[in-house]
Amino acid sequence: MRIGAGLSTDLDPATATAHAVEKARSGLGEAEVSLAVLVTSRHHAPSAEVASEVLRLEAGPERVIGCVAETVVGGDREIEDGPAVAVWLASLPEPVETFHMEFVRTSEGGLLAGYRFGEGPGSCLLIGDPYSFPTDLLLEHLNERFPGTVVMGGMASGGTRPGETRLFLDDRVVDSGAVGASLSGIRIRALVSQGCRPIGEVYTVTRAEGNVVHELGGMSPLERLQELVDTVAPRDRELLARGLHVGHVIDEYKTDPGRGDFLVRGVMGVDAQSGAMAVGDRVDVGESIQFHVRDEATADEDLRTLLEQQEEPAAGALLFTCNGRGSRLFSVPDHDASLVSEKLGGVPLAGFNCAGEIGPVGGKNFLHGFTASIALLTEA
Repeated sequence: MRIGAGLSTDLDPATATAHAVEKARSGLGEAEVSLAVLVTSRHHAPSAEVASEVLRLEAGPERVIGCVAETVVGGDREIEDGPAVAVWLASLPEPVETFHMEFVRTSEGGLLAGYRFGEGPGSCLLIGDPYSFPTDLLLEHLNERFPGTVVMGGMASGGTRPGETRLFLDDRVVDSGAVGASLSGIRIRALVSQGCRPIGEVYTVTRAEGNVVHELGGMSPLERLQELVDTVAPRDRELLARGLHVGHVIDEYKTDPGRGDFLVRGVMGVDAQSGAMAVGDRVDVGESIQFHVRDEATADEDLRTLLEQQEEPAAGALLFTCNGRGSRLFSVPDHDASLVSEKLGGVPLAGFNCAGEIGPVGGKNFLHGFTASIALLTEA
């Protein structure tokens, strides 16, 4: 397995794609390209077909996926404001199967059409349109039917309204659904940095309805929050005021949950009269949850710790980072890309910022927000 990545900020989409292919090609030598991942900035959205054609002419890939994104990641850089094209090329031991899925509405609700996943666990890259594709439904299906399957990717961030999304699939550019690549003969090692840390005690949900929590350990969430505010340090009190999150404990049998054991979701609001709390996901009675805080230092520490724990080298990596990170969170440019490149020894890297990131936590795949999700490719 050989992988290469290239980035170009040339103003012309054809020239930029050709230059990015040339840089990525240098990492493969004469090996044939099994899979290409193409990411262009919004500046090149009107010329998406041009970039796709140049990629296929210059690299000759068997399969292609990708998208137009708000921010383009290539190597140790994150291009947020200017035109950019990133190309990631892989020569893999077995053929890649690409697919296009769409959500089809029916009289009974709807179904996911366009691709049938094979039996047993596997590895998959997925890029979706946030306006037309219910990625969380697909992930729930895969978690239930094919446990152990690793899905990595994100929702394209290049469109600002329905119909503006551009997804690359082989020789086509589509504007809805999701594109993906099913990989065989390799292993995806997933790192999902949620950028949060737990604070206070773990509580059992004693009364809830849908995404609204009415009681935590017999008291209202507002009362529990007041307890927390009264006991934490001033710095944590300030972070609680900026934005509140809760972490669902994934493995209820774990006695002392810590980093990586929670699925973090945002708190949408707390009712001052009833004390109830609305969360950005369903919460069930009997679940264990803990309040979380997030800031620049915590997000940096969490990603840095995950990367420093990696001992096995990777042939290449794809970075799917939230569009709420970058310069919106960090005071230094290129934070996620430069840290991944530094800690992983300059591994061939490309990706984009997402309107929702896909990756496994606790052995199950989820759609996240504010994460840096990294797919490390190694031989199976």
